[in-house]
Amino acid sequence: MTPIIERIELADTETRARIVAPLAEFATAKNFAFAPRFITFVLKDGDDVDGGLIAQIYWDWMWIEILAVPERWRGRGLGRALVERAETVAREDGCTGVWVDTYSFQSPGFYAAMGYRPFGRLPNYPKGEERLFFAKLFAENEPNRPEKAA
Repeated sequence: MTPIIERIELADTETRARIVAPLAEFATAKNFAFAPRFITFVLKDGDDVDGGLIAQIYWDWMWIEILAVPERWRGRGLGRALVERAETVAREDGCTGVWVDTYSFQSPGFYAAMGYRPFGRLPNYPKGEERLFFAKLFAENEPNRPEKAA
């Protein structure tokens, strides 16, 4: 029997896990177990969460999925602090580096100032703008780095 294709509005955690399972099985068979570890830092205003950072670590890299600082809190170094905290976790976990995507109308200058370098772009996403991909390779993982003095 051939399965039907059905559109749903939003996959809950269990549905998402069942969708990802065949990819995880295939990757595991190739000796690349897919077991993302989720990292979350929140900004709290009293008892309420108001922005923060969501990242995943898998295959020796951290991917910053979301970085959000409310407009009223910008300019206080909170975005930088969130990314630096995430980078610390990535280093402690032995990651090669961190990658992130953003948009030409959002924060490419922010990531460039933090040492992230562009590695890809998707034009007209949204129309007239670009989706930009940045990565930061940790110094100890950079090719052709000078050897430490003995």
